[in-house]
Amino acid sequence: MVRRRKRGRSEEEQARRDLIGEMLRSANVQSMDDIQQLFKDTIAEFMEHSLESELDEELGYEPYDYKNKDTDNSRNGHSKKTLRTSMGKVEVDIPRDRNGEFEPKILPKNQTSISQDMESKIISMYAKGMSTSDIEAHIRDIYGLSVSDSTVSRITDKILPEAKEWQQRPLESVYAVVFLDAIHYHVRSEGQIIKKAVYIAIGIGLDGKKDVLGMWVGENESAKFWANVLNSMKNRGVEDILIACTDNLTGFSQAINAVFPQTDIQNCIIHQLRNSSKYVSYKDLKELMADLKRVYAAVDEPSAHDALDDFAAKWDSKYPKISKSWYENWANLSTYFKFPQELRKLIYTTNAIEGFNRQLKKVTKAKSVFPTDDSLFKMLYLAMKDITKKWTGRRQDWSKIYAQLVIFYGDRIPE
Repeated sequence: MVRRRKRGRSEEEQARRDLIGEMLRSANVQSMDDIQQLFKDTIAEFMEHSLESELDEELGYEPYDYKNKDTDNSRNGHSKKTLRTSMGKVEVDIPRDRNGEFEPKILPKNQTSISQDMESKIISMYAKGMSTSDIEAHIRDIYGLSVSDSTVSRITDKILPEAKEWQQRPLESVYAVVFLDAIHYHVRSEGQIIKKAVYIAIGIGLDGKKDVLGMWVGENESAKFWANVLNSMKNRGVEDILIACTDNLTGFSQAINAVFPQTDIQNCIIHQLRNSSKYVSYKDLKELMADLKRVYAAVDEPSAHDALDDFAAKWDSKYPKISKSWYENWANLSTYFKFPQELRKLIYTTNAIEGFNRQLKKVTKAKSVFPTDDSLFKMLYLAMKDITKKWTGRRQDWSKIYAQLVIFYGDRIPE
């Protein structure tokens, strides 16, 4: 019996609904489980019919049509493949050819899923910081499949060769600015939990585009390891860095100058202010920070140095270590004063890399301890790829900044 067409449906839509209704009645579908089985049977039938048609086209003749056979190749039975789908596992018979030349297009040889590339989804969830237990629950809810921790690790481990290739890729010969900083994680090693540093370099090329140059897992942050990082960058093609922006780690400047002797170094003013305010009484904090602002916000270096002298005269009796630290690090704290405002804003703080580090921490917060260095690097690499998708263009003020760089570093900028 054909049902009357409902208002709003086209004749084609109604005909399709009638056909579906007839199929459901013929299959005696009584429940959602029956629908699920019918769906799986339909997928299997569709796949098998499509694969047989592909092989017919490949060989140039249909089964038993030997009169039109014009090849020394022929059919050679079937093999079984289990496909994962959104309705569960489906068994499919895959036709074979005798010469082993048949490469199906609708279901490539290595593909075991038609549920919108499940492995890619697992990798995407891992990149966003989901724990393996959360991923397992998510896959079970959507696909009705169990995915163990070891399976998630095996799937995401496929990223490691790609990640290590990225870490060794060639870099540009000259970078306008490179920001250097480290974040820390706990990693299990030989039965112990060790705090390790991840050394990160973000560069801004002469085209004004930002890029993560590398991430290196090492022991606790040290100038010696930073020298290894800088040498790694040099071995990958970096010949010159115009300006390096860093925190005030002891020995950092010497490490930079040993590898890139012409590089100007700017210590992060925000780091310096944090260190300066660390031991200041709350009642003095507002006034003291206002006096320090006269130093770092001065119009030029002589004015800044005068403001630092005034600060020392006022506060040394109570907090002598603050001015001492500023004086000792003045060479690298005052670099930005020689530049115009646009370039100053770019380099006086390591905010560019600290913002990136915060996003990494947000992704990795579900993991208190990583089982290996590789597992840490793998997650950071995936998170980095996700974060940097938006890094597509150059800075809006880059034309002005580049013009200033040409004035100060023209002989070091390739034509």
